[in-house]
Amino acid sequence: MAMVPMSFHSGDSKEADCSRKKLIIFDMDSTVIDCEGIIEMARARGVGEVVADVTQRAMNGELDFEQALIERVKLLRGLTEDDAKRVACSVPLMPGAGKLMSELKACGYRIALVSGGFTIIADRVGSMLGMDHVYANELMIQDGVVTGEVRGPLTKQNSKKEVLEEICKLENISPKDCIAVGDGSNDLCWVGVVGTFVAFNAKPVVRQAADVVVEGKNLESLIPIMKEEEDELHAKRTARKKIQVP
Repeated sequence: MAMVPMSFHSGDSKEADCSRKKLIIFDMDSTVIDCEGIIEMARARGVGEVVADVTQRAMNGELDFEQALIERVKLLRGLTEDDAKRVACSVPLMPGAGKLMSELKACGYRIALVSGGFTIIADRVGSMLGMDHVYANELMIQDGVVTGEVRGPLTKQNSKKEVLEEICKLENISPKDCIAVGDGSNDLCWVGVVGTFVAFNAKPVVRQAADVVVEGKNLESLIPIMKEEEDELHAKRTARKKIQVP
């Protein structure tokens, strides 16, 4: 397992061979944004501490994700749509998010945001960062008020694996040519499926399973990892070409 400290910098990443089509998938909460969206919603409803406790336990793998999600969303019942939108517009991006996405785009990566959180936040974040795919759950709102229900493709513990496979089909790319970045137990379904799983700002159970661990809270720390991936791909392609020469 590689350990990448926050002090790494991008270096001359543009020299990397960027000719191969690639996909990188990000979790959202505490990965691309510097908070847990559902906790911020809960604070606006006055139940922040309760939801924060359940969220922490779920992300540590102590609770089933689906049941924990249902329990937490029920506590949001009565939150006004205006307050939900206000929270969605105020969530902070993780430091370095914009720089990392620019580097990835320049190097030919397709970028996906796959979150067990809410579309009301994820759609805005994906648009801000120019992401190619955004998948999240819908926080149900009726007559201007949150109903306490949620629906969508990412409500179960291993839903992210299914969404990964769907995106790979759309992009005509193997999961083994993907990189996934996450921090919580519901991201563990990507381990062994993607080519590289990166634990960023992650819980202990996730760090233990990851191919690469990035410490600290600055997404620019991932840039040298991307360059290393490109260099390895370039070396493999060069070796294959040499073998084919008579």
